[in-house]
Amino acid sequence: MQVDFDSIEAGFQPDAKGNAAMANDGMIATQSSYATEIGKSILQHGGNAVDAAVAAAFALGVAEPQASGIGGQTMMLIGDEKSQIAIDGSSRSPSLAHANSIYKDDRAVGYRATTVPSTPAVLWYTHKQYGKLRWQDLLGPVIELAGFGYPISELQARLLEREKNNFEKVPSKSGINYFFKDGQPYQAGEIFKQPELAQLLRRIAERGIEEFYRGKTAKQIDADMRENGGILRYDDLALIPFPIKREPLTTSFRGLDVLTMPPPGAGRTLIFALKMIEFIDQDYKIKDDNHFYHILINVIRKAFYERADRPYDPNFFAQVSDDSRMQDDTFAYESIREIIEDVNKKLLPIIPSEDEISGETTHLSVIDKNGLAVSLTQSIERVYGSKAVAEGLGFIYNNYLYDFDYSKPEHPYYIRPNANPWATVAPTLIYNDEKIWMSLGSPGSERITSTLLLFLLRVIDRNMPIDEAMKAPRIHCSLGGKVSFESGRMPTELSAYLRENEFRVDPREDYAFYLGCLQAVLRKQSGKGFQGVADIRRDGTAK
Repeated sequence: MQVDFDSIEAGFQPDAKGNAAMANDGMIATQSSYATEIGKSILQHGGNAVDAAVAAAFALGVAEPQASGIGGQTMMLIGDEKSQIAIDGSSRSPSLAHANSIYKDDRAVGYRATTVPSTPAVLWYTHKQYGKLRWQDLLGPVIELAGFGYPISELQARLLEREKNNFEKVPSKSGINYFFKDGQPYQAGEIFKQPELAQLLRRIAERGIEEFYRGKTAKQIDADMRENGGILRYDDLALIPFPIKREPLTTSFRGLDVLTMPPPGAGRTLIFALKMIEFIDQDYKIKDDNHFYHILINVIRKAFYERADRPYDPNFFAQVSDDSRMQDDTFAYESIREIIEDVNKKLLPIIPSEDEISGETTHLSVIDKNGLAVSLTQSIERVYGSKAVAEGLGFIYNNYLYDFDYSKPEHPYYIRPNANPWATVAPTLIYNDEKIWMSLGSPGSERITSTLLLFLLRVIDRNMPIDEAMKAPRIHCSLGGKVSFESGRMPTELSAYLRENEFRVDPREDYAFYLGCLQAVLRKQSGKGFQGVADIRRDGTAK
C-alpha cells in the first residue's frame, strides 16, 4: 500500500487558535502555548530541535505544572536522516525504598511517593550531547515565565478543584500553600507567579545541574524530606540519574518506518498493535463502524495484555525468554487472525483491577529546518504528582513510586533501591524513505497507545489530514474490558453494541481530557514546509 502524502498534506487546514498551524523553517507543538512560544523562539534564534525541545520542556514544567516539571522524569526520541536514538530518562527509586517501608497509601500522595527526579539531568545531558545554543540562553525565557507568571487556564482551574481533596491529604499543606490562593484553587484568568521556581531555575542556569543534585538545592530537598517523613535523601540525588541511550524499537507499517520508545517505555504496545493491523485485509480497514471498533478494542487489549504478561526491564536481566515476541510478525499474524475469525470470543481474561491505570503526562514534538526531530514525553505521574511541593524551591514532587510492583519479588519492576519505574510513554518518530515525516506523541497513561494508534490509522489508511485526525473521536479499552469513548461523536448504536458483547461502557464527553492529547509535527513530503497540531483537548498550540 502506498501512502498518499499529497492527499494527507493538501487537506490540512490551519486554525485561528493555533491548534493547527503551518511553518516554513521548523515547527514545534506542545501542550502549553507559552512553552510553544519559547520553543519557537529558540528555533528562530538559531537553535536546533534539541535546543527547542529542552527549553520547551522546562517551560512546560512552569506553565503546565499539573503534568510535569523538574521533579519528574523525561523520555524522548531524537533522530535525523543519519541516526536515531532513544533517551531513557527514567527516574530512580531512593535507597530507602523497600516493599515493607512504603505502604499503599504512601504511593500516590505525599512525600514518600517520590523517586529521584531525573528531568534536570536528562535535559542537561541531551543539550550537552545534541544542542547548539548556550544552556543559559535556553533557560532565560523560562525563568522570565516563572517570575512574571501566566493566567491560569480553564483546564487548570478545573483540575485544581478536582484534586483539592488529594492536596488536603498532605499534612504540611505544601501543595495547597503553593497552588491555591487563600486556601482556594486559583480561578481561570488569575495570574499565577512562581518566584521560588524562578530562583531555582536561575541557579540551575548559572551553576548547572550539579546545583540541583549536589549543591544547596539538594540539601534543601534532603531537609524537606526528613521534615515531612519522606525517604529521598541527598545521597540519592548525588548519584545523578543521567539517562541511558537505547536503540528505538522499529517496525514497518504501510511502507513507513515507525520508531518508538523501548522498555521501560511502552512503545512495544504500539508496535504490536500496528503489526496486527498490518495483517488485516483491505475490507477491515478503519470504517468508523461498530465491527471495526470491536476489532480495534480487542487489538488494544491484546497489546496491553502481552505487555503485562511479559514485563521487561533491560537494566537488569532477560526476565522472559521471548521478550521480542511483541515484535514478531508471525505472532502478530496469529493474534489478529484469532481476533478477526471470532471477534466475539473472549480471548483475554478480565482483570478489573486494570480498569483505572492512572497517570498524567505532557508531550512535545519538534522538527527543525534541517530535519532533526525530537519527540519528548515527560511526567510527574498523576495530576499534580504527589501533591507535595518542595519547600522554598517551587516544584512538585512526583509520585512515581506508585508505578512499581509491590507483591512479586520476581517482577522486573518490583520495588527496590535505585530501580526505575514502569512507564506507559511512547514518543514516536515516523520516517518515509529514510527521511523524517512526523514526530508525535501523547500523554494519557495507557490511552497514549490508543491515541497514537487511532491517529496513525486515520492519517495513513484514510488519508485524513493531521488536523482532522487530531480532532476525530477517540476510543480506548482497558485490560479489564472497560471501553472509554467520546460518545457524542461515535456511532449512536455503539454503546448498545458494546454492552451486548459484554464490555463495560464508559461514555465520555466530546474532546475528553481523559483520552489523550496528541502533539504532532509533520515535515511535508509533497513540498516544502511543516504542518503541526496541538490537541484541542488541552491548552497547547503548534507554531
